[in-house]
Amino acid sequence: MEIACNVTRQAPLIAELVNLATARWRGGASVQPLAGENLVTTFAANLGDRASVALRADPDAGRHLAELAAELRQALLAERPADQAARINAIIRRYGAQPYLVEDVGQPFHLHFHGSGGSEVEALGGEFATALALIVDGYGPDRFGECEAHQCEAVYIDLTRNASRRYCGAACTARAKTAAYRSRRHI
Repeated sequence: MEIACNVTRQAPLIAELVNLATARWRGGASVQPLAGENLVTTFAANLGDRASVALRADPDAGRHLAELAAELRQALLAERPADQAARINAIIRRYGAQPYLVEDVGQPFHLHFHGSGGSEVEALGGEFATALALIVDGYGPDRFGECEAHQCEAVYIDLTRNASRRYCGAACTARAKTAAYRSRRHI
């Protein structure tokens, strides 16, 4: 089903935006969250050509991306499922997510959910909010988290079959396993 494919494409982008703009610790190191042109340039490198060009052309994109990232982080890390749903619904309303059918080269028609506004950030906001809603609907509300590795505030979206993800990526997984191994050896 194409919606699931869109969700699997969007999930890493959502986590990357949130982590670039909001995390103060990543991978055991203190980092400065990106803002302004640095945020736009770094995040745009993850997008397709059209979206990247549109994002870079918007002089307010950095501020709007940072606002979107903060909203997404609050939704991802909400304590209760009802709070999470309320935050996701608020983002959907804010960005006016609207479904429409698209036929990409070599693919059948499939749904996209861009925001109703005119900027690339508004389009991404609608798309990302809808992706989160579809993840909650298809996988459950417990698929979002903050990395459990020491000194890492990066978020992740867990689309594994068994909901086993606890770390933001391979580097933090390795750091945590090494720390646990060293801890066991000293006992």
